[in-house]
Amino acid sequence: MKIIREPSVYIVGRQSIEPTALDSFLADHDVSTWTTDSEVAGQKLCEVAGRVCYMSFAKPRPGGNAAYIKHLLEVGHGSVLEHAVWNLLITGVSRSFTHELIRHRAGFGYSQLSQRYVDESVAEYVEPDIIADDPECHAIFTAAMQDAHAAYIKLADRLAVLLESVEDRTARRKMARQAARCVLPNATETKIFVTANARALRHFIELRGTEAAEPEIRKVAVRICRLLQSEAPNLFGDYRIRPLPNGSEVAETDFRKV
Repeated sequence: MKIIREPSVYIVGRQSIEPTALDSFLADHDVSTWTTDSEVAGQKLCEVAGRVCYMSFAKPRPGGNAAYIKHLLEVGHGSVLEHAVWNLLITGVSRSFTHELIRHRAGFGYSQLSQRYVDESVAEYVEPDIIADDPECHAIFTAAMQDAHAAYIKLADRLAVLLESVEDRTARRKMARQAARCVLPNATETKIFVTANARALRHFIELRGTEAAEPEIRKVAVRICRLLQSEAPNLFGDYRIRPLPNGSEVAETDFRKV
C-alpha cells in the first residue's frame, strides 16, 4: 500500500490546424495577406474565430496574436476561447478530488478509472498535507487506509467464492469488485482523463486556484495553470502564481470571468 502526497498532470493531446483548409477559406474571401505570429494551434484558432466574427483579417491589430488575445480578455469575449482545446491526464489524485472536479461540466469531458473493472487490491491512497504534517494524524490516516485496504481484499476474495456459479469470468470479477469497493475511502487514488477548452480551464483555475479552494484541487489547478502558461502563454500568461505563508500556492489574474 502506497501513500501519495502530490498529483501529476500530463498534457497528452492538443489541437492541430489544417493550413490548406484555412488558406482556402481566406482565398475564398479575398484575403491574401493575413498571417499570425503564433505557432500554437489553440491560440491561432482563437484568433481566427475572433476575426471571423468581424471579418477583420484584412485589418490586423498591431502586436500579433498576443495583443489580439489580450484584447479578447480585456473585453470579455470569452466564447472565442472555447475553440482552443487540450487533453489532460491527471493522476495521483483522490476520489474526493474527482467528486469536485466533475462539477465543472460546461466545456469539460471526463473518462475516469473504473473501480468496477480495475482491481483495487493494488490501490494507492492520497494523504492531505494537513494530516501528513502531523505525526498523530498521519498514524490515524495510515491505520485507516490499511484497514480499508485489507477489508477490500477480504471482501473481493470472499465474493469471488460466492459468485463461482457465474460462468462469465469478467462479469464475476466485476460483480465482486463493484460490491467490495464500498469500503474504499475517498482517499483512494484515481486517474482521470480530461478534455477541456481554454475558457473552461480559465474558469476552473479562477475558482479552484484561490486560497478558499480545497487544498488538493488547488494544487491541481496551479499545476494546470503552469503547464498551460508554458503551452499557450497568450491564453494563460496573465495568471500570477503567488505563494501563501503555508507553502502552498494560488493563481490570480486581472481578467476574471472572461
